[in-house]
Amino acid sequence: MIVPVILCGGSGTRLWPVSRKLYPKQLHALAGTQSLLQQTLSRLAGLPDTAEPIIVCNSEHRFMTAEQLESYSPTNPRIIVEPEGRNTAPAAAICAIMAKQIYGDPVILVLPADHVILDGKAFRNAVVGAMQWAEQGMLITFGVPAKSPETGFGYIKRGNVLGATNSVYKVDQFVEKPDRKQAEKFVGSQEYLWNCGIFLFRASSYLDELDRYCPEIATRCRDAMQSARTELGFIWPDEGAFLSSPSDSIDYAVMEHTDRSAVAPFESGWGDVGSWKGLWSILDHDDDGNVLTGDVMVEDVSDSYIYSQGRLVAAIGLDNHVVVETADAVLVAPKDKDQDVKKIVSRLERLNRPEAEVHKRVYRPWGSYQSVDGGERFQVKRLIINPGAKISLQLHHKRSEHWIVVRGKATVTRGDETFSLSENESTYIPQETVHQLENHGQIPLEIVEVQTGSYLGEDDIVRFEDKYGRV
Repeated sequence: MIVPVILCGGSGTRLWPVSRKLYPKQLHALAGTQSLLQQTLSRLAGLPDTAEPIIVCNSEHRFMTAEQLESYSPTNPRIIVEPEGRNTAPAAAICAIMAKQIYGDPVILVLPADHVILDGKAFRNAVVGAMQWAEQGMLITFGVPAKSPETGFGYIKRGNVLGATNSVYKVDQFVEKPDRKQAEKFVGSQEYLWNCGIFLFRASSYLDELDRYCPEIATRCRDAMQSARTELGFIWPDEGAFLSSPSDSIDYAVMEHTDRSAVAPFESGWGDVGSWKGLWSILDHDDDGNVLTGDVMVEDVSDSYIYSQGRLVAAIGLDNHVVVETADAVLVAPKDKDQDVKKIVSRLERLNRPEAEVHKRVYRPWGSYQSVDGGERFQVKRLIINPGAKISLQLHHKRSEHWIVVRGKATVTRGDETFSLSENESTYIPQETVHQLENHGQIPLEIVEVQTGSYLGEDDIVRFEDKYGRV
């Protein structure tokens, strides 16, 4: 049996302004109509004897992650919420512990949620070809033949072949991100693979090697899962135990030390979507080498990535550039400088700019809201409340709200009264008044909210009751 483990953490700062702290890259559709997380789930279809997946995400993304999983998992996946990111070694450990508890000692397939694999069949064939070695206790990582001198990837030098099928090799050496000269030598030798960060091993094999080489991670993760709790369908490891675990990757903690490591090569159009240049390199280009997404018009533009999320973007005379437009930010950079995007994000964070964390449209467990307009002492928002959802029972000290129903039917609590509002009807919520908005209908409820007051920040909220367990 294979238990897929999908690592869905991370913020993807190099893909700003699309990827942001509260809406990261793995939840965006950057290479097709599905999000990267949904593509990862779809890629599993056709693998034999596969159990429901275990997903690891952080608390801020748990509701969006669960919503995206609803349409793409045949059963209900288990979602483990990390109190705080501790890199891949602890994340894989808590999943291995859970997999052993549920299934005995299955083989687990560890997959990052932010990769693109264009040939899913080739990847599945590689997994099937590596299964016999994983079942025998080997720790398998997957690699793609290095065809260009990339300095942003780790490399694996393959050793002797295992068996007669040339599908799995012993690992001779792991090499961290090399300089350009080293990378050129690696490509020329044809002995090196790009390290994909995808793993296949028995749960017990991984935990045994973790006990051997990084026992503190293993111990803390066992403690965290022993005291785990379940709330609203999410599994929460014990916070104190998990946060006391060292932060380390699977490669550093185990794979570079164990004598049981092996690598399975595969050709599949793989890409680690870590930058705009990386995304450009794996998508289909037009005759001029461009990738154009959204409402884009170009003249004399070549080898560039231009992305529009809404407005028309027109570009003239560009070569080897990235242009990315969202509702509240535009990025323009030479493609070879796209690794420096994280410097901009760091500056935004230091200045407490909201563009580092959220988009104009902000997602909540009940739906989303989007700022439409604002000025001194007023703000206008568009709220969308999903069917069956409701905002928390709450009040505001410094603002009043006026709700206008644009679509659907709302159930409103205002003070001691509860009543319904239909399209084109409205109500007023004075400050210091307890209130709640609920959608009992079958379609999304759309509301225009006009806020007025001396302070309109999102932290002016007192919650008395919340369906989603938020403080």
